[in-house]
Amino acid sequence: MERPTFVFDGDCAFCSSCARFIERRIRPAAEVVAWQFTDLDELGLTEEQVSSAVYYVAPGRSTGGPVAIADMLRTAGWPWRAAGSFLGLRPITAMAWPVYRWVAKNRHRMPGGTAACALPPNHPARAK
Repeated sequence: MERPTFVFDGDCAFCSSCARFIERRIRPAAEVVAWQFTDLDELGLTEEQVSSAVYYVAPGRSTGGPVAIADMLRTAGWPWRAAGSFLGLRPITAMAWPVYRWVAKNRHRMPGGTAACALPPNHPARAK
């Protein structure tokens, strides 16, 4: 892996819209890729992980959810790097996890989301 990778769910319209925003506006020093189009084994990730949260994978480091977002933001320019540093603070990250889980469970209701974005009722992320 040459540069860090930010992995999202390409089957979700909301997630795909967010990924396009990241690529166009944030422009991180990471490859932004749908998990469906990458080698999860090479990244050390499982389908269960990446269907539950976004992931950031860099040499020696793999993070998910808001921590992954913070790591990805820290690879971009100002003001995104500052936002990533703020989000990466432990108390902020701790508060961000419940919000992240709520958005993940309700992503089909988010702007750009569709019914196809909904997690199946038996998906592990719905139990959290």
